[in-house]
Amino acid sequence: MTLDLPADSPMLGLPWIITFGPLGDLDEWEPVVCGPYERPHALALAEAVVADEQLMAVVEPLLPALSATRSVARSPPRRSPPRTRPAGSRGPTCTATSRT
Repeated sequence: MTLDLPADSPMLGLPWIITFGPLGDLDEWEPVVCGPYERPHALALAEAVVADEQLMAVVEPLLPALSATRSVARSPPRRSPPRTRPAGSRGPTCTATSRT
């Protein structure tokens, strides 16, 4: 399933994603999102994957955020990067602090 767009649509130039999911309620797994791809590649990949399987594929444009505020509001919380130990060291990782 995808959008029918006129040949001059600006959406054709956007990146496209594919959401694969089960056809019915019997399969209990979450849909999988793949991409981004150029639209012709997304359509061909979706068609190839669902040809031999009982799956649904939705091909849609990846729309840009309307504003930075909306983008940040939708983002998952940021995690601190993992701490690393110097090569060859053992024991827990520590963070250096300065004393004043």
